[in-house]
Amino acid sequence: MIQDMAAYPYRFWLIFGGLLLAAELLGTYGYLLWSGVSAIIIGAVTWVVPMDWSWQWVNFAILTMVTAIIWWYWLKTRTVSDKQNLNQPDKLLIGKKVVLSTPIVNGAGRINLADGSWPVRCSEDLPQGTEVHIVAVESITLIVEAIRNEHRNQTNHNV
Repeated sequence: MIQDMAAYPYRFWLIFGGLLLAAELLGTYGYLLWSGVSAIIIGAVTWVVPMDWSWQWVNFAILTMVTAIIWWYWLKTRTVSDKQNLNQPDKLLIGKKVVLSTPIVNGAGRINLADGSWPVRCSEDLPQGTEVHIVAVESITLIVEAIRNEHRNQTNHNV
C-alpha cells in the first residue's frame, strides 16, 4: 500500500480529502472543510503535474490557509439581517411604535398590539394614549420609552 501511495500520490490526496470531508460531516463546524477541499485540489493537481512529496505538503498547507482566509473574509463581509429572529419572534417588536392602552402608573401599564394586550414597563409614568416605542422585551413584558416630539415641544415653548 505504501508503494502504491509512492507511485500514485494523487490517490492518497483524494482519499485523505474524502476522509477530511467525511469527518467534517460529524460536526466540526467547518474546521476540516477547507483542509478536505485543499487535499482534493492537491490530489487533482498532483495527478496532472507530478511533484515531490515535500512540495505536495507545502502546497497543501498554503492552499488550506488561503481557502480558510478567503472563507473567513467572505463570512465577515456577509450582511446578517437584524430581523432574523426565527425562534424569538417577540424580538421583532423592538423598535415598533405603539400607543398606550392604559396609563403607566408606578412604571407599569398595558398596550394593545395586534390581537393581544401586552404588559409594559417604563421608567416614567405616562398618560393613556401616549405614543411609545418598544426598546426591549423581557419575558412577556415590553420595555417602552415615550416618543418625544421635539417640534411640538418647540411650538409649545414659543406660544
